[in-house]
Amino acid sequence: MIRGRGEGACPLARLAAEIRACRVCAAHLPLGPRPVFRVSPTARLLIASQAPGTAVHETGLSFNDPSGDRLRDWLQMDRDTFYDESRVAIVPMGFCYPGRLANGGDAPPRPECAPLWRDRLLSLMPEIGLTLLVGSYALNHVLGRGAMTEQVRAYRQHLPRYFALPHPSWRTTAWERRNPWFAAEVLPALRSAVRAALKEVVLPASPETSRRQARHAVSRGHASPGEAPR
Repeated sequence: MIRGRGEGACPLARLAAEIRACRVCAAHLPLGPRPVFRVSPTARLLIASQAPGTAVHETGLSFNDPSGDRLRDWLQMDRDTFYDESRVAIVPMGFCYPGRLANGGDAPPRPECAPLWRDRLLSLMPEIGLTLLVGSYALNHVLGRGAMTEQVRAYRQHLPRYFALPHPSWRTTAWERRNPWFAAEVLPALRSAVRAALKEVVLPASPETSRRQARHAVSRGHASPGEAPR
């Protein structure tokens, strides 16, 4: 995890420390401030989610709950990769647990959070190639207001920069049954897009490495001394 506030810290580390110390919404947060997010200047995949639930608030680890298990299943991604901060960033619309609504659902992310921090964070993560917009709050913030189902169904229109997804909570189970195209069509495309975003950068071999490879090929009879290995 990126940390640090002093002069020697990178700009992203300084901003992350500033966010972790944020108390702007403290009076409105039933469990108090505990910003939860994951950032890195080298991350290639960004997960833009809603806001932490109680389990995430308690542990301080993004998507460390059944919703996270479901999202990882959608992605076919193990926990080690999911929590590899050098490759995957997680920046919700609200960094702190916002409380509950009267009907029992989670309250919306605090409206102060994204305008205050989001653009500043994203400007310091230049390697992001794909952003997963997870749930209505992220979808509406980035794509504009619209019906979640139609935004997800039109996922191709938002590629290659964004991929539209429902929130992976237990409430989505019935929605998935009503919309079988999500599992049949969207999830395979999602996994392919994520694999492409996380692809490893292959650096060209140094001249010395090339010479060693050529000598090795000659010794095994794959090329003559004056012929480059194929």
